[in-house]
Amino acid sequence: MFFGLTFEKVMIIAAIAALLIGPERMPRYAEMLAKTVKRARDFANGARTRVREEIGPEFDDVDWRKLDPRQYDPRRIIREALLEDDEPPAKPAAPVIAPPRTTPLTRQTFSATTPPPFDSEAT
Repeated sequence: MFFGLTFEKVMIIAAIAALLIGPERMPRYAEMLAKTVKRARDFANGARTRVREEIGPEFDDVDWRKLDPRQYDPRRIIREALLEDDEPPAKPAAPVIAPPRTTPLTRQTFSATTPPPFDSEAT
């Protein structure tokens, strides 16, 4: 139903309201509730009629369920936008496997008298 209220909960709320309002004020509040519901229904119908007039004959072609904000999924929207108008992904190239090293790595030792190697292109 509305706001997670079931029919039983609404009936309990109505019974409590009837006890709080009392029998002498109940008809007046029931009439006010009926007028409010009628005004809300008229407002919704007027809004629907105005939208139908503004949009024109395309109003019946609109898929309103597609525009429901509860179906908003940012991941899906981004995925569709990124994959739109793109070619299918190409097959990845075969990985290049380096041949095994035949010479073992040797550790260089430096002395205090010889400077370490310097790469002028590094930075």
